[in-house]
Amino acid sequence: MKRRTPLAGVAVATLALLGQTLISSGTAAQAESLLSAGRPTTTSSVEATEFGGANAVDGNTTTRWASEEMVDPQWIAVDLGGTSTITKVKLNWEVAYAKTYTIQGSADGRTWTDIKAVVGGDGGIDEHAGLNATARHIRVHGTARGTTYGYSLWELEVYGDRVGGGDTQAPTVPTGLSATATTTDSVTLGWTASTDNVGVTEYEVLRDGNVVGTSATTTYTDSGLASGVEFGYSVRARDAAGNVSAASPAIRAATQPGGTGPVTLALAGDIANPELFSTHQGTANQVARINPKYVLTVGDNQYHKGTISEYRSHYDKTWGKFKSITKPTTGNHEWDDQLRGYKEYFGSIAYPQGLPYYSYDIGDFHFVAMDSNPIYTGGGSDQVTWLRNDLAKNTKSCVIGYWHHPRFNSGNSGDKKQMAPLWNEMARVKADMVITGHDHHYERTKPLNVDGHVDEANGVRSVIAGIGGDYLYTDYRAREGVEKILAKHGVMKLTLNGKSYSWEIHDTNGNVLDKAGPYTCR
Repeated sequence: MKRRTPLAGVAVATLALLGQTLISSGTAAQAESLLSAGRPTTTSSVEATEFGGANAVDGNTTTRWASEEMVDPQWIAVDLGGTSTITKVKLNWEVAYAKTYTIQGSADGRTWTDIKAVVGGDGGIDEHAGLNATARHIRVHGTARGTTYGYSLWELEVYGDRVGGGDTQAPTVPTGLSATATTTDSVTLGWTASTDNVGVTEYEVLRDGNVVGTSATTTYTDSGLASGVEFGYSVRARDAAGNVSAASPAIRAATQPGGTGPVTLALAGDIANPELFSTHQGTANQVARINPKYVLTVGDNQYHKGTISEYRSHYDKTWGKFKSITKPTTGNHEWDDQLRGYKEYFGSIAYPQGLPYYSYDIGDFHFVAMDSNPIYTGGGSDQVTWLRNDLAKNTKSCVIGYWHHPRFNSGNSGDKKQMAPLWNEMARVKADMVITGHDHHYERTKPLNVDGHVDEANGVRSVIAGIGGDYLYTDYRAREGVEKILAKHGVMKLTLNGKSYSWEIHDTNGNVLDKAGPYTCR
């Protein structure tokens, strides 16, 4: 049952201020006051702009902070404005509660010390008294969700007593923020210096609400960005005592378009079931609306045996209208006919290099289209050797692979070790993404290493797009790294722009079910 507004983007609310002293244990304060009311918050993410972190400290139990869904860990932090003795933390959870979480404290908002760990939480109201800790910042760090949603708090209340004195005056807000230069992957910013009663030590630069860097001067270059994309920037000043100004008014700045300009592709797998003609007709209609330059398939294009008569009777009448721009791959159902129907229907399109696996370039992107069934059934060593040699010769900055059988999968087929030879070759060259089908749902993950663990620096993004027309599978359970998972028929709209890429999932009515990126190639 749909419960909440769809994810509109990932943002961080208001301020992440820095503290003065290290967290420590001590004698519980005699006085106990609500310290968190109206204080600045920082969050790992928000489900939508109306669910910002400030809602959790506004004293209103009808407004809430909500993180993005299906991702762990997530957190919300509050800056108490000065060093405080913490005696109690009270959490009022919405339906989306944390089953496992830790209450943490920090002096500077960067280095965190555990105050209390909670295992087996059941939502509702959690009141943690007798904490006896000293900190300026308090964070609730969730590591296991109690539901299939994200994390959501009606209220986060921190009680205790402010201690100590010292400088509590924040610098003035920086003014005159502007973008002074842009390239295809960077934006250079400049602004007018703030003033402070003691002295400004550095500036924090925020991109779309997230702190992305600091500068001791009044300039900063934000690099490694996607091409042709607009970002929102603001800046705030920090002094030696940890006081931080409010953020400057936000500006918008865009990187320059990539050299090849945007190229649109449409993709899906598990497409033409003779029993569900209207469904793959619906996804084909959506491909037509997308109007791509190329169409990619990730196998099981035609059920049940992939014969030429089935292709002509079903696939050809819907997705066949795009055959001239299609770059297909095989699935296990094509192999039921030993690829005879597949080869006869697509002709040289399916064998552009004389083999049912091949590679090609689009702008700054190198694509490899693999025939995964021989590997899935325990063979295909010649194909793995071909892939290794092909990737070694590649000179493009961006690498995307696509085939039928997933290596890592939240669906009923699960992770498949037999697909490791293909995945490992892609991981070895730090490929950007692998797209597969086979399980009839959609999911995307953070970059995963060869063992299936999240590795943002070296891993490969995994996408399953088996939503092209066959019966859907709903018996999935999100594995490590999953950012989004759903079961609904649709098409992946993949956009290449210079050395960056992004995509949307469109259902058969044209609704956008998911957005990802833009990501800059490595």
